[in-house]
Amino acid sequence: MPSPPRIFSPHRRRMTRQRMLRLQTGVDAPRYLVDDMVDDVIERLGFLRHAPARALVVGDHTGALAAHLRGHGARVEEREPADGFDEEVPYPLGSFDLIASLGTLDTVNDLPGALIHIRQSLAAGGLAIVSFISSGSLPALRAAMLVADGDRPAPRLHPAVDVRAGGELLQRTGFADPVIDQRPLRVGFRGMDRLIADLRALGLANVLADPGPPLGKGARERARQAFAAAGEEGRTVETFEILTLSGWRR
Repeated sequence: MPSPPRIFSPHRRRMTRQRMLRLQTGVDAPRYLVDDMVDDVIERLGFLRHAPARALVVGDHTGALAAHLRGHGARVEEREPADGFDEEVPYPLGSFDLIASLGTLDTVNDLPGALIHIRQSLAAGGLAIVSFISSGSLPALRAAMLVADGDRPAPRLHPAVDVRAGGELLQRTGFADPVIDQRPLRVGFRGMDRLIADLRALGLANVLADPGPPLGKGARERARQAFAAAGEEGRTVETFEILTLSGWRR
């Protein structure tokens, strides 16, 4: 079987998440993405009336989902890619009734393999819920980067999975009763620099294996102006599209 293409740098990915964890210690650190994902998982579990006895939570640096699950009697293990947890190799952790992966699988090179490892680590009747940023995200920033680069655009923002590809992935990797949905989370910013700071604190900085050259001073200013022009009254609304894939092991 051929190796998957190397789109993302595992080293840059790990360093980016380590920086994210440092930045998240701040009182005003942005947590809106992971908070949204945690709330969504809790709502889904309630709707499905799925009460796991043993769960694995990957990527929730707030600890909120694990705390909720423990409050309902579950034994929970937590793992973080910044600490070396590799989602592209078989999980050595045993069988789980729930595996929730929040905001990490959009930057693995072997996404089908990672989903297979999740399914294989579920017990019979176990549920996987996987959420990450998907196609259609950051349209204002993408447009601003194109303006900044002019006729020679550089790779600056990640390629992303869309709803259709997400559904195909769940089917290919053997999940039963797959459910795929996408929801927007819109956030207003007073400037591009504020957005960039949030992206770093959210662990969404560039981890491409070939990230392209840095923006020069003039290009950065063109990007700032284009981003501001996309807004109204000094605020530009940016969109984060959150894709959630869920399925069962039968």
